[in-house]
Amino acid sequence: MAEMSYRTALVTGASSGLGRGLALWLAKRGLRVFAGGRRMPQLQALAAEAQAAGATVEPVEMDVTQVEATRERLLALDSECGGLDLVIANAGVGGVTHGRRMEWDPVRAIIDTNVTGAAATLTAVLPLMVERRRGHLVGISSLAAHRGLAGHAAYSASKAFLATFLESLRVDLSSTGVRVTCVFPGFVKSEMTANNAFPMPFLMETDAAVELMGAGILRGETELSFPWQLALPSRLAKVLPNPIFDAAARRLR
Repeated sequence: MAEMSYRTALVTGASSGLGRGLALWLAKRGLRVFAGGRRMPQLQALAAEAQAAGATVEPVEMDVTQVEATRERLLALDSECGGLDLVIANAGVGGVTHGRRMEWDPVRAIIDTNVTGAAATLTAVLPLMVERRRGHLVGISSLAAHRGLAGHAAYSASKAFLATFLESLRVDLSSTGVRVTCVFPGFVKSEMTANNAFPMPFLMETDAAVELMGAGILRGETELSFPWQLALPSRLAKVLPNPIFDAAARRLR
């Protein structure tokens, strides 16, 4: 695929963590970045930090679970900026959804954000990208997508949905000029992982993860998985027979 020059980008979930880091990283490389999120004070602080570095980040208050409003906002931004080149569906939530203590509210919250919100974000301006024959869709999945993690049924399933959704889009969009990238991070220091009560092997610093992601996205990689020490066994786990995987998962739990 021919190299693409990026002028504009939208990043959801940009008020903290990987989203915030990616928005700033892209802005420092000359992109006009729209930083989407629910917490306007954090987005305004991000914009000020970018401005101090001579970069442009524009705060956009949005809640991806409000699907119609999200899609309308993306279409308006696309029209206003002359076309979004890069759309990164990063907004996501986690939480325990254990089969023995299952409650609907946390399951619904994860699906509303990680599945419905991500799909709405990725598809809002896709027809316009196809028409322009340029654009790049990025979804932040997780290494947890490869197998169902004990106690995290909704989260693992939501990230598996996003990975499969993006894979189908990648196949459909071949030869259209629109790129598709799926990112599979492991454990990264963030607000979401700060309260985890379980071990997090190979926990990465946010800046290191952002650098890997940003560089891979601009190269047009179709998939990015990190850190390798966790990505490799996660992928191998996909081919384990269920009895072996189940026994290992129970021990980890």
